[in-house]
Amino acid sequence: MLLKHHLCILQYILETSAYPREHQLLKELREATVNKYKERSLMSVTVDEGQLISMLLKIMNAKKTVEIGVFTGYSLLTTVLALPHDGKASFFVLNLLQVIAIDPRREAYEVGLPFIKKVGVEHKINYIQSDGMTVLNNLLTNEKQEGSFDFAFVDADKENYMNYHELLLKLVKIGGIIAYDNTLWNGSVVPSKYGEEAEDSARDALRKLNSFLASDSRVDLSHVSIADGLTLCRRLS
Repeated sequence: MLLKHHLCILQYILETSAYPREHQLLKELREATVNKYKERSLMSVTVDEGQLISMLLKIMNAKKTVEIGVFTGYSLLTTVLALPHDGKASFFVLNLLQVIAIDPRREAYEVGLPFIKKVGVEHKINYIQSDGMTVLNNLLTNEKQEGSFDFAFVDADKENYMNYHELLLKLVKIGGIIAYDNTLWNGSVVPSKYGEEAEDSARDALRKLNSFLASDSRVDLSHVSIADGLTLCRRLS
């Protein structure tokens, strides 16, 4: 009954507030993602979550952002649209295998690329096809980008969230925000009443992250129950 009530509220929010305010090209990208990937389209940021991120970026007047994990680019386009004219975004898509030349996620990114081009914001994006840890380490050691990012959005391999956190705390400036997606993992982070649970490395990694962030004195914390869970960390030191 509670789940049904929650779904009704979500549908109300989407139909009453979110969909009417959705940018036309974001809507077209969302629909193209559903047509291409069917159930896997759920990997995209939801419309209401995207609008929360957009408002946050505008309030912050963010100009330089980093995103780890892109899929078809709904959150990417949401971010670029929220940046001022002199803002730039760097988005890194993950090749988790790090072996094959053609990453499936590059194919997914190609689904969203026409919409990005249509808006005319492609020049703001520095797209790098690589694993996230390599790029973040390079930004720190070779590019000397410590403390230069206003905002970071992480929607990638959950097992690496803790590792990303340590690097992003160096890359994001004091007062900047790091956002972690899927931190509720379809509710499975809540311990089972029955004691027995199927193996799920992503769920276990997110539980560890959630507990760690709750005690991390280097950040302000807000764990939001929007979509599949969004954790916002404001860097303090």
